[in-house]
Amino acid sequence: MSTMIQSNSLIAVPSGSIEAYVSAAARVPMLKPEEERELAERLFHDGDLQAAQKLIMSHLRFVIHVAKSYSGYGLPHADLIQEGNVGLMKAVKRFNPDVGVRLVSFAVHWIKAEIHEFVLKNWRIVKVATTKSQRKLFFNLRKNKKRLGWFNQEEVNHVAQALGVSTSDVVEMENRMSSSDCAFDLSSDDDDSGASTFAPTQYLEDKASDVAVYVEEKNWENHANRKLRSALATLDERSQHIVQARWLDDKKTTLQTLAAYYEVSAERVRQLEKNAMKKLKAAME
Repeated sequence: MSTMIQSNSLIAVPSGSIEAYVSAAARVPMLKPEEERELAERLFHDGDLQAAQKLIMSHLRFVIHVAKSYSGYGLPHADLIQEGNVGLMKAVKRFNPDVGVRLVSFAVHWIKAEIHEFVLKNWRIVKVATTKSQRKLFFNLRKNKKRLGWFNQEEVNHVAQALGVSTSDVVEMENRMSSSDCAFDLSSDDDDSGASTFAPTQYLEDKASDVAVYVEEKNWENHANRKLRSALATLDERSQHIVQARWLDDKKTTLQTLAAYYEVSAERVRQLEKNAMKKLKAAME
């Protein structure tokens, strides 16, 4: 949080005091419509940064008001205000006074967007909402919850209809919001012998690191390679070369290249390749 709020003069704010910041922001005078338009025109047409500063300072109290509505997510109020201020600055930069709306009406979208992004990134270690419908659900589910317990089916249907999403989306988001973060490994304070303490590392299986599976796959690969080498040995030298060049080399050779090498047609090479592959299949079976 900034330690200083500026209007026409500097207003000192003790560092780290959110109450003092809110009080100082409330003392910055609000702009009349004609004053706001004049400042916005100076910024939009002339790039006047002092006009931008006055527009921002006069709307800090509105950011505080919006940020207060997100206090139920358990995040620091100062951080919510700070993110809202970022949105306010983005709005001021893009505000066009010729459209004919007040800055506060234009800025509310940008302020909420920045706060929404901050909440989604910091409410849980793992993101609870990534798609557009999930983000919509996340910020509306609390408003539609009439009691502390889980939704019953009637409430699920009502919320799904009100928000335009499926009932399964509502149930999934409720599960996500009701869960809590946990460490993958046990902390040093946990007692491994305690039956009540669990961590994913105790029960999640990494199938890719199964030694038995690895050994089995390696043995099968070696067996298949031996059979292939034995099958190749049954072919004549030319057929071996064609199969090697067409199927086993990293850089595959074309029929035309082999035809030129053996001074035959490409169709003849294709026939030799086909016959060789039949013999290999029969030998390996």
